[in-house]
Order: sequence, then C-alpha cells, then structure tokens
Amino acid sequence: MAAETETKRLIAEYRMLSTANVSDGLDRLGIKGAPHGIGPLWDACPKIVGPAATLKLVPVGEATESPVLGTLEAVKRGRPGDVLVIDQAGRMNVNSYGGVAGFTTRQFGLVGCVIDGVTRDIDEYKQLGLPVFGRGFIQQSIRNRCACAGYAIEVQLGGVPVRPGDLVMADENGVCVVPRDKMAEVLKFANLFKSVEDAIVEAVRSGVDPVQAHDRVRYDLMTRAGYKP
Repeated sequence: MAAETETKRLIAEYRMLSTANVSDGLDRLGIKGAPHGIGPLWDACPKIVGPAATLKLVPVGEATESPVLGTLEAVKRGRPGDVLVIDQAGRMNVNSYGGVAGFTTRQFGLVGCVIDGVTRDIDEYKQLGLPVFGRGFIQQSIRNRCACAGYAIEVQLGGVPVRPGDLVMADENGVCVVPRDKMAEVLKFANLFKSVEDAIVEAVRSGVDPVQAHDRVRYDLMTRAGYKP
C-alpha cells in the first residue's frame, strides 16, 4: 500500500511537467526513454501519465491469438489509471487499435493509449475524450491483419523498452518512458531543469541579457553528471 501511495504521488508530480522536462531528466541519468515520432492523434488531446499496461502485436503467422481479443485482455489486465501501450513495431499499414477497444479502455478506467503504429476511429476517441498517441491514422480494420503475441509483457516503443508498471507520459511534445525504479530520480532532475528554465525566462523578462541569463546557470551543461545551477 505504501508503494502504491508513493507511485500515485510521483504520478501527480509528473503531471505538472512536460515530456520535454522529463526527457531532460532522462538525459541527465543516461536513460534511453524518449521514443521519436509518436504524438497526439487528435486536436487538444490531453496529457496522460500512468503505469504501462502492455500489448504486443505482430504480423499474421508470427502468433495465433486474435489481436482483437488480445487487446481486450490487455485492457482487462490493466488497472484504473494505467496507460495502454501497444507495440506494433512502427508498422504504418496495419491498424493497431479501434473505437470499441477505446470504449473498453475508458470503461475499465485506463487513462489513454500510446501506440508504436497507426490506428483508426479518431472521431470516436474524440467523443470519448480518450487521449490516444501514435504514428498516424488508417481506415482499415485490424481483423486478420496482425496477431497478438502477448500482453502484460515487456514491449517496445520506437526501440525504447517498456515493462508493465513503467511510467509512460505523453503530451503534445511526444512520449517518455521512465523505468518504475527510476521514477523518483528522474523526477528530481526534471523538476530541477524546469525550475532553471523558469528562472531564465523570469530573468529575461526582467531585462537581463538572454546570453548572460543562460551563461549564469551553465545551460549547456545541464544534462551532464554533477551539474548544479
């Protein structure tokens, strides 16, 4: 219970940041956690932050389980507040999700979905108010075009490993993945870097030369080990 309470506290603090801040924290610790090319799939798509509930989709023939049923099982195994993470290996010609799955995701209390691939039914996600992030959209059905290789297992987003329970954060800047055992440490540096950048903005607003404002906090060195402003 104590660990769960602490996780909820950390998630609440992450919601106050952007993926840009978190990416800086990951850089400072040398953690590969910033997949590229995955973004919001509808206008005004809200930020999502939560533990990963994972799903792996593969080409037909590489597994036998239905991708439709596998997706529903992945959602059922998730917990309220989780983010559904779908690894479709970046495929752009095969659907990965859909409106019924989105409705089920919302019904079971998951906060959104992040896809290494494409999806359809964007209009339905808007109606549901369900944040969905991916590489793009497609109109065709998922049926008979891929297979489920597992859920609640380690997957990848753009080459970044994602384990069940790892923190997944997505906003208009992109996606970050934070290993669950590094959440507090990454958050510490993300908060530090945000505070430094806020201070730079305030200094420039007050009339300080922008070059001096950056130099005085050694901005270019921020993600190096041992940095102190």
